[in-house]
Amino acid sequence: MSTIRIPTPLRAFTDGEASIEVAGGTVGEALSHLVGQHPDLRAHLFNGAELRSFVNIFLDDEDIRFMQGLDTQIAAGDSLRIIPSIAGGLD
Repeated sequence: MSTIRIPTPLRAFTDGEASIEVAGGTVGEALSHLVGQHPDLRAHLFNGAELRSFVNIFLDDEDIRFMQGLDTQIAAGDSLRIIPSIAGGLD
């Protein structure tokens, strides 16, 4: 099992859980397992089968966009983090 860290704004969809254990051999499989446990997360993470453009997933300290994306291999004990992009501010 791997662990996915849930950012504070998304914890409302995970019953307040900050860290969730998931199964899967790839990032995509792990995220599928996550949204299987917490279906309300799907709309916040995915647009169809693709990750939303403002959702960043890190495997340890590496952004999966610079790896193999959802096909990035993971092993038991790996740590994934969901990092939503933040926009706004003053012009």
